[in-house]
Amino acid sequence: MIDYTPNQIVEFLDKFIVGQLDAKKAVAVALRNRYRSSLLPDDIKDDFTPKNILLIGSTGVGKTEIARRLAKLLNAPFIKVEATKFTEVGYVGRDVDSIIRDLTHNAVSIVRKLKSAQVKDKAAVNAVERLLDILVPQPKSNNPLGKLFNNATETVEPAPTNNHGREFVRKRLEEGLLDEQVIELEVADHAKPMVGMFSGSSLEGMGDNLQDMVSSLMPKRMRKRKVTVAVARKILEQEEAEKLIDMEEVSETAVELAERSGIVFLDEIDKVAVKGSSSGPDVSREGVQRDILPIVEGSTVMTKYGPVKTDHILFIAAGAFHTAKPSDLIPELQGRFPIRVELKSLLKTDFEKILTEPQNALIKQYKALMQTEGLTLDFKMEAIERIAELAEIVNEQSEDIGARRLHTLLEKLLEEVSFEAPDMVKDGKTEVIIDAAYVDDRLKDIAKNRDLSQFIL
Repeated sequence: MIDYTPNQIVEFLDKFIVGQLDAKKAVAVALRNRYRSSLLPDDIKDDFTPKNILLIGSTGVGKTEIARRLAKLLNAPFIKVEATKFTEVGYVGRDVDSIIRDLTHNAVSIVRKLKSAQVKDKAAVNAVERLLDILVPQPKSNNPLGKLFNNATETVEPAPTNNHGREFVRKRLEEGLLDEQVIELEVADHAKPMVGMFSGSSLEGMGDNLQDMVSSLMPKRMRKRKVTVAVARKILEQEEAEKLIDMEEVSETAVELAERSGIVFLDEIDKVAVKGSSSGPDVSREGVQRDILPIVEGSTVMTKYGPVKTDHILFIAAGAFHTAKPSDLIPELQGRFPIRVELKSLLKTDFEKILTEPQNALIKQYKALMQTEGLTLDFKMEAIERIAELAEIVNEQSEDIGARRLHTLLEKLLEEVSFEAPDMVKDGKTEVIIDAAYVDDRLKDIAKNRDLSQFIL
């Protein structure tokens, strides 16, 4: 487990998410405590369970992004699910246990990738040998034993070989001189998955296991494919890496990784909260909470990689809680989310920072996008301030959708430029200046007309 300090975690999140320091600190401390617990003596380690977090705030303020970036920083198994997936009345939706199955599958992918990197060099060597077998086939011997024997059972003649030609081709392969040559390669023909074979939620995991069992019993179907040597090398490297990886070890490591480092992000938890007495659709919502409760409290879920204990998985729940309150959740579930953080609504200064400061800032994205056409977008600071101001105004007047409002504004602002960009460059225009006047010309009337902005912005 990577031992990032809380300050280092917050600094990393600052690169992608503007503001929300309280939320960043809360998740940073939760993750640091997870690392601290890994250093505890075995007799008390299992007694320390992670303190789950409830993030409260409007859409678009950074709740999901915080969880997603954390998982990327730690290279930890991460799964995001919407609680509303389990609320349908009269329809059998996904089994709640599928959350843990998906998380474990994510962990297997991480471990397999790490193991592949470890055997990469060996796999590359083996792939070259297989390529040489295709490019320089060994002459076939008439003797099935590969050697000729006299009456005294002594070897008198080795099987014919073509070592000189093989080494010549090997050298050309290493120099990349054969990369564009087309060869015929036998590859596995992956059959399409049996979709819809099992529809009941309680049989969801059973369907996966049965499909794996059938696949292992059936012989692999092969098909011939014409590819370049460069592509063939990549395919063969992947196949050789799979042969070198011990999948039982991968499964064991992945289960442990999911149990100790897994992060589950439960979005829209407020949509299953029950206000007042539970009746009608509220019964379904309360039922969903009771279904989620066991995995949050700590239980064992059977997966095709083995049983997974959920006691030490970190759960981060999030919701806007516009019409419901955290206290509307059932008491047992409330108690499992002791850390509660309210994320603040975004203001003009926040929008300005979001447009310019993060590594993946929207202005940088649009500039790079238009640069592919040979067109340079020059955003003046006054234009950025005006866009931020309009985002704040429209969010106040209509639904507050946080930073997502900027996407809508910029798409509308650059609609004409995006459409005309190829023709502009063809006519010799390589730069478009975006200033306050340009912004007002395209957005001011829409922002002023409240009824129209509800449909367009």
